[in-house]
Amino acid sequence: MQAQVKQFLALSRAKHGVLDLATPAFCAGIALGGFPAGRVVVLAVFTGLAAYLAIYALNDLLGKAVDEEKFAKGINAGYSVEASEFRYPLAQRALSYRSAVLWFGVWFGSALVCGFFLNPVIVIILLVAALLEVVYVRLLKVTYWRTAVSGLVKSSGPIAAVFAVAPHPSWALVLLVLVWVFCWEVGGQNVPADWNDTEEDKRVGAKTIPLTLGVKVAGNVVMAALTLTVIVSLCLPLVSPLRLGLPYILISLAAGVFFLLVPGWRLRRAHEGRQAARLFDSASYYPLVQLVAIVVFVLIK
Repeated sequence: MQAQVKQFLALSRAKHGVLDLATPAFCAGIALGGFPAGRVVVLAVFTGLAAYLAIYALNDLLGKAVDEEKFAKGINAGYSVEASEFRYPLAQRALSYRSAVLWFGVWFGSALVCGFFLNPVIVIILLVAALLEVVYVRLLKVTYWRTAVSGLVKSSGPIAAVFAVAPHPSWALVLLVLVWVFCWEVGGQNVPADWNDTEEDKRVGAKTIPLTLGVKVAGNVVMAALTLTVIVSLCLPLVSPLRLGLPYILISLAAGVFFLLVPGWRLRRAHEGRQAARLFDSASYYPLVQLVAIVVFVLIK
């Protein structure tokens, strides 16, 4: 029983999903400038967790056949935030497809219901995110522009969090959140993940930036996206009711340099798959640092 639970959690990349919750929580803090009511916190956290568990499971459900082909010779080492031996349980045939579909359906249905009570707009955002995830998976062998779709999928959660605490947010806030998360996902998550999976992707004829455009271009894309991430992060205080000031800007800048730009530069210089995995890991913790910083400033305001 315990092993099967681990398989389901691996299907949804639960550890990564929990880390991902930091991003919408941070964006909600920026939008509201304080802590929402306890009911909203509980409902929003459950909605966010359910949505992440569902969308990650959907990715593996849609990509089952390709994943089996990719990892026919074994699954690579992965990253520290996704290094479980249970990774890709469908490709390893450790879970039945039917049970995985049921798992996805329960979590996605829960996210839709709870999201409706937070703000009906969130239901639309979640449905669009699921549709975009389908497009993203289907484009694996078609074009490397699928990376842009990934950025839109990952941005949906933080944007939904903004609508959860601010029913009518400014478009400047929504746009900045979209650009910030989009650039972070492209430079710190998607391209490094594709880089780490280069050998496996070759087996299936995948079209990714590292494979199609080469590692030099991929390194430039990573650095450009991460640099934009840091720049946009410094603009977020301009659309927040919080008076964050220079101390917060310096903390945000330092977090961007340490967790994004330094490992990104090392990858660009070395062009090694393991450096890509290290960047992925480091970037995964960047939103959590931002969340801790915003919580501290809310507490001391």
